Order: sequence, then C-alpha cells, then structure tokens
Amino acid sequence: MPNLNRIFLTKFIIFLSAFLQSFNCQANISKLQKADSLFSTKNYQEAMLVYEDLLNNEETFSPAMLLKMAFISEGKGDYSSSSYFLAKYYDQNPNQRVITKIKSLTEQVNLIGYELDDSDRLFKFVSDFQTELSSTFSFLLFLSLILLFVFRTKADKPRYYLPTVFLIVIVFVINNFLSEPKTGIVTGSPTLVMDQPTAGSKLIQVVEPGHRVIIKSTKDVWYEVTWGGKVAFVKKDNITRL
Repeated sequence: MPNLNRIFLTKFIIFLSAFLQSFNCQANISKLQKADSLFSTKNYQEAMLVYEDLLNNEETFSPAMLLKMAFISEGKGDYSSSSYFLAKYYDQNPNQRVITKIKSLTEQVNLIGYELDDSDRLFKFVSDFQTELSSTFSFLLFLSLILLFVFRTKADKPRYYLPTVFLIVIVFVINNFLSEPKTGIVTGSPTLVMDQPTAGSKLIQVVEPGHRVIIKSTKDVWYEVTWGGKVAFVKKDNITRL
C-alpha cells in the first residue's frame, strides 16, 4: 500500500504541474492578446501596462511585443527604454535594421557589442533549438542503452559502446555549453569602462547609453563584461540586463 500511495502521489504531482503550466501559458496568451488589441486600437498606455506586467512580473514576451514596446516608448520620448526593448529584441532576432534604429535613437554611430560573425550566427541558430536537440539526443541515448541491455551478451567489444559514449558527450555538451550568454545594455550616462573592478583602476573608455555587452560574471558592485573582445568592468548601476 505505501508503494501505491507513493506512485499515486508522484503521478498527481506531475499532472498538477502540467496542468498549472498549461493554465499559466493560456493566461499569458490571453494577456498578450488583450494588450495587442489595445495596441491595435491605439490605446498605447493601457497596452504598455499589460506588456510591462508580462515582461517584468511574468518574464514572458514575444519578439513582436518587444517591438511594440519600443514603438510606444519612442512615441513618449523615452529613447533609453526604446533602445532597451530593441536590444532585447536583437538578442532574439539579430539583424542590421535593429542596430540602425538603436543608433538613431542613441545618436551614436559606433556602438559596441552588436557585431556578429558567422560563428556567432551558427551558435545562435543551434542554441535556439537547444531543447529540441537535447530531447532528440536524449531519446537516442535512451534507445542505445536499451539496445546495449537487450544485446548485452553480444556486445562484448568496446566498439559497441562507442555510440552510447558519443551520445552521452553530445547530451552533456548541449545541456551545459549551448546556453546563450547573459547580455546587458549600457543605460548609465556617462558610463565608465574600467580594466579592473575598482574605482582607482585604469579607465578604458567613457561611453553613453546604447552599447551592448556580454556579462561574464559579477564582482560586488561590478559586472565583468566583454568590451571590444577584451575583459572590462562596468558598475551594475550603469547596465540593464537584457
């Protein structure tokens, strides 16, 4: 009986989790549709409130939603917020038109952090399908383990285990090395870029809002970032996480 109780409890928890997740997804879609309806009727302030609730409180957004938020913010003259939403959109859909728009909003010709080479684009493409790749290779790994168990008497040589080992390595790499880097946008004016996480360190550059950085780690009140291909440090107050 205790075993049956544990099995029932496990199944109930799984079912409840799936149900709640489905309910939350439906609620988010409903809110997004409501905000989109307000936006289409030019009730921008009301739409913005719903969009901000989805983004800040529920951490849910769509690329189209970010563009609409950038449009509303620009209309209000809040170019800093508009640049932030565009930079967040750029993280999902990097393209030259977004960079051009951010440059016009920030009135800066040379923005750092928006350069993408072929390897970056490939990594972005692969990381977008991380869940699908992980599921596929995990299934193949599970299948290979079953085959090894079924044919364990015949699999008497090391080469029979190579596919399984290969799949283990692939699944490990996908789950641990394909996550997208943490990024942020410079929002402080002016912002000091230093070579060490101290106020007395060497100044690398003084910049205005709009630059995009990859955040590598946190050190007290500083972010360790990638700046022009090198390691630099910027105070947290001057960067908004994307």
